Amino acid sequence: MADLSVNIGELQLKNPVMTASGTFGYGEEFADFMDIARIGGIIVKGTTLHKREGNPYPRMAETPSGMLNAVGLQNKGVHYFVEHIYPRIKDIGTNMIVNVSGSAIEDYVETAAIINELVNIPAIELNISCPNVKQGGMAFGVTARGAEEVVSAVRKAYRKTLIVKLSPNVTDITEIARAAEAGGADSVSLINTLLGMAIDAERRRPLLSTVTGGMSGAAVKPIALRMVWQVARAVKIPVIGLGGIMNARDAVEFLLAGATAIQIGTANFIDPTVTLKVAEGINDYLDRHGYQSVRQIIGALEV
Repeated sequence: MADLSVNIGELQLKNPVMTASGTFGYGEEFADFMDIARIGGIIVKGTTLHKREGNPYPRMAETPSGMLNAVGLQNKGVHYFVEHIYPRIKDIGTNMIVNVSGSAIEDYVETAAIINELVNIPAIELNISCPNVKQGGMAFGVTARGAEEVVSAVRKAYRKTLIVKLSPNVTDITEIARAAEAGGADSVSLINTLLGMAIDAERRRPLLSTVTGGMSGAAVKPIALRMVWQVARAVKIPVIGLGGIMNARDAVEFLLAGATAIQIGTANFIDPTVTLKVAEGINDYLDRHGYQSVRQIIGALEV
């Protein structure tokens, strides 16, 4: 058995396999299928300052080798999370991480400050793909200035490990990653979903109520892998890779490209035990190639 442990800043993971926000609920939904404490970390669904109803239905559509979603960050708000969800998940034996979203910098800051007081939440993941309502709806994460501004503000209010989730819908992902690092991020995770759409030709109508939505699944992996490789060479902080990881081989590719840890998203909908299979598969890869630790293959791509 190889050493699968990795560190994301001060955050210690028993293995590099995490779940992507919005695909694993609050973790407890998967407890009937496996021992969820064996995962390196669980990133719970997006949490906002106030309750959000999400977008109208239909808000999910299957695409070749992937899916589109436009759920719209449906959740009951951070205060509900603190009062009702946190007591149920705080003793799960792995890193429980909250994905934080907002539509104004003040929202992010207040939500992060509230979560900062929860002893058994060691980290947050900041979703900067959200539209900034004060700047005409442009997402915080599509400009370096916007990214650094929101990360800096949250950094002042949040004392634990701060992961920033990057949008791929940009011209230069490395510029945004460096801005997040400059703002005080301990790590960056990428990629968030790619903007896409699907059409019902017979009805001449879009399949999503919002017309466009976020694309995920196996089809996005080559793009995600390329961006992770670029960002890992551009920043000094740890990179968490995600986007189309369906099995252990995919995960190993992201580690070789420079990711310190990975997240699994859409694959959870296909196989609720995929995270454990990926962790076991990474161990098998290390054993077959004679490595003692997963850290030996991080960024080991020979170019």
